Amino acid sequence: MAAPGDDQPGTDVGAIQDGGLEAPDHPDDPDLPENRGRRAAEDATGPPSLGTRVPLDRERIISAAIDYIDAHGLPLLTMRRLGSALGVEAMSLYRYVPGRDDLLDGVVDTVVDELFADEEVLFEPRFGWQDYLQRLAHGVRRIALAHPALFPLVATRPPAAPWVRPPLRSLKWVESLLRALHTHGFTSVQAVVAYRAYTSFLLGHLLLEVAQRGVSVHPEDDPDGKPSTKQLDLVEFPLITELQPLLSLDETLTEFEESLESLLDRLQTMLETGAHHLPPPTEDAELLTPPPTGI
Repeated sequence: MAAPGDDQPGTDVGAIQDGGLEAPDHPDDPDLPENRGRRAAEDATGPPSLGTRVPLDRERIISAAIDYIDAHGLPLLTMRRLGSALGVEAMSLYRYVPGRDDLLDGVVDTVVDELFADEEVLFEPRFGWQDYLQRLAHGVRRIALAHPALFPLVATRPPAAPWVRPPLRSLKWVESLLRALHTHGFTSVQAVVAYRAYTSFLLGHLLLEVAQRGVSVHPEDDPDGKPSTKQLDLVEFPLITELQPLLSLDETLTEFEESLESLLDRLQTMLETGAHHLPPPTEDAELLTPPPTGI
C-alpha cells in the first residue's frame, strides 16, 4: 500500500497547464532539446507502459520519475502512480527510495548532473571566467527547456546545504564556479557577490521562461492555465493598449543573452575596481584572500 496521502499532491508548483506545454515561439532556439537531438519537452512521453518486467534499481526509478514529471507535471507524481507506470506495487519502490521526499532529492540531483554530460559546459574555465559562466548559464537553460515542468522543483526544493542557492543545486558545481572566479583574480568576497548575482539572474529568467511555456511556478497559479474570457477594459491604459503588440512578443532568448552580457560586464567592473556591496570583514581577513587552488 502507498504511504498515507500519497495520492494527494501537496502543491501546484510544476503543474502543466491544461492543453500541455506551449510550443516555443522561436523554434530555432539553439538551447531547445529538439535542436540538440533530444525529445522536445512538449512531446514528453512519460514512463514506458506496463510490459516486460525490468529489475528495479534507484537509477531506473529516478529516471522514470523524471519522465513522469516531464509528461504529467510535478503535482501528479506519487509513489503509487510511479509504481504503476513501472509495473510494480508502490511498496517495491521503498527499497530503493525511502519516500517521495528522497525521490525528489534524487530527481533534482540527477537533472542538475545533466550539466556533466553537456559537452558545451566546462567544469573548469579553459577559456576565461566569462566564457565559463556563459557556457554554464546556457547549460542550465538547456536543462530548464528540456524539463520545464521539473525546473520549479530545482528552484524550490530545500537544499541539503542551506547556503547553496538554486538553480545550481550541486556542491560540485558551486565549488567549480567559486574556484573559476578565484583563479581569475576574484577575491572571496567578490566571488560570493558574483555567485549570488549569477544565480539570481538564472533563477529569475528561467522561472519566467518555463512559466511562459505553460508551467505553474507558484502554488497559487491556476494549474489549468485557462485564460479569462472576460474582456479587459483598457480604456484607462492607453499606452498599454498602444504597446500591446510589442509587450506580447516573446524575446526570452534575446533577453537572456543581453542580461547575461550585462551581468558579466558588471562583474568585470567589480573585478577591476574592487567595488562590491558586501560589508568589509571585521575579524577574518582571510575572506579577502583566495584559498589554495585545486578542486
